[in-house]
This record gives sequence, C-alpha cells and structure tokens, in this order.
Amino acid sequence: MQINRRNFIQKAGIYAATPLLISELIACGGKGSSENTDSTAIKAMTGKMGLDAFGIQLWTVKEEIAKDPTATLKALASYGYKQIESCDTGKGIFWGMTATDFKKYLDEVGLTIISSHCNPDFTTKKEKEDEFKKLADDAASIGMKYLINPFPGETISTSKEYQTLAEGLNRQGEICKSAGLKMAYHNHHIEFLTLADHGIGEEILLNGTDPNLVDFELDLYWVVKAGNKPKDWFAKYPNRLVHVKDFYSPEKMAEIQAKEKQNGFWPVGGSTELGKGRIDFPTILAEAKSAGVEYFVVEQERFDGSTPLDSAKLDADYMKAFKFA
Repeated sequence: MQINRRNFIQKAGIYAATPLLISELIACGGKGSSENTDSTAIKAMTGKMGLDAFGIQLWTVKEEIAKDPTATLKALASYGYKQIESCDTGKGIFWGMTATDFKKYLDEVGLTIISSHCNPDFTTKKEKEDEFKKLADDAASIGMKYLINPFPGETISTSKEYQTLAEGLNRQGEICKSAGLKMAYHNHHIEFLTLADHGIGEEILLNGTDPNLVDFELDLYWVVKAGNKPKDWFAKYPNRLVHVKDFYSPEKMAEIQAKEKQNGFWPVGGSTELGKGRIDFPTILAEAKSAGVEYFVVEQERFDGSTPLDSAKLDADYMKAFKFA
C-alpha cells in the first residue's frame, strides 16, 4: 500500500496534542468539523507563544567540543539550550565517552541529546551494518530519538543514485525501529537542484522512504540558499526536525562573494547569527510547527567578528525571546 507522507505525518502531529492543548481546544470551543478543529489546534500550537525548548547542532562548536567536551556542553546549557544534536568529527557522537557516561553528564548540566548526525557511509555501505546497529543500540539506550544521515556525498547526481540512497535510509530505518529510535535525513542545497535526468533529489528521497521508518530534518538555510521556500516543502512533505540557521541578506552576500570565490562544490558560506539575516523565522517556524515539526535545532557555520561559542550564546538569546508570528 502506498503511504501518503503528508497525511500520515500531519495527522500524527495533530493527534500527539498534549492535555494542555486539548484543554485549550475545549476552551476555544473546538467542536464541529475536523477542519475547524485542525485550524484551532494549529493556532493553539503556534499563536504568539514561543518555544519551550530548543537545541543546537554541535557542529556549530565542533572545534571547542573536540578540545573540551564537558566545558563546552556546560557552556551551551548555561546559554539556555535544553537539547543537543550531536555529530561525529572523529571522536564519535558521544565525544570519547560511553553512551551512559555521556548521558550522565548531560543530565548533570540539564541537557538532553535528541539526535545525532552520523557517518553517511552507514546508508550506502552494507558492510558497515553491524557498526550502525551498535550505534543505534547505544543511541536508543540513552533515549535518543533520531540518527541522521547529514550528507549524500558530493558526487551524487542521478535519480538512480537518490533511489539507492532512499533504499539505504529505509534499511537503516528498520534497524533503528528495532532498536527503539528512528532514522532521518538532513539536506543541503543539492537535493533541491534539478538532476541531469530531471529528477529532484529531495522529492525522490521523500517519495522513496517509508514515513514509519524515516523522517526528514529540513535545513532552512540550505532551502533558501537553493532558491526554495521552506513553506512549500512543509506543505508537501512535513518534517519532524528543522535546522534553524539564518542567511545573510543578498547585499551582504554580494559583499562577501566579491572577496571570497566559491571553491568547487560548496557555495560561499553565508550563515549568521539568528535574526541578523534574511530568514523570517517567526513566520517560517510557525508554518513548521503547524506542519508537525517537533525539534528546532540551531546551527551556525560562519562567524564574522565572533567566535562559535559567542555566536551560540547570541543564537540562544534569540531563541529564548522568540515568538511565533
């Protein structure tokens, strides 16, 4: 049976309403047609409220955490982050600790690890399946929700290659489901470009994966960088996680590009502190919330006149004061 990903995820988001939300619906007179109820639910979930919790992708502070994991995590917690999304830059997603010890320290400083980016080779190389199974078991043992493929590789260019990637994600999804968590995929810009054989990578992945097994993490910066509107992708294919990453204004980007030339595959970087760029987060994150997004993960990759930790603090300040449109 073919699954309609949009209907599956949207209904799951609506029916996962908390008792508080349900009471708000009753107070608002949430009766009548399902259309009216869904509309009221969306308003109750967004309205003028802010975010109760938000996370940070540790790639933002990758040099700092590689040098001193505990001090860096403690600093992030002091800024107001409640969640982290890890990554693997050579020390593993638990930064040299066992999964149990890592969770123990996170508990001490008031952080929760919800997800982690992991080696993309796990998706395409079946010989690494046992290694991935071990990672999935460790991740599930400390309550993580997702393992995420962060990148398809610079050479991917055809619909067939994206179909193979989708098959690998489904295989990983089965492993994750058995362990007690879920697989997800994180985009860059190339997934939104038209392929040589006229396909769109992100559409192939979304249509080729089982929503029971695979979720998607929409990186808002890269969606905008590719000339797309996040709203369109929320409308077609709701996601469970987003990367909240701002993008310099066109004028600032023109200034940067006049000084820095694109080096091969990667466009000139233009991420900046939240609220200083072109992305309308109050509107876009409200659209994300109504589409079923549960996790809002800050990421920044460029630091002009700042340090990663200083920028991470400014980003946290923005998120703490954030209100949906």
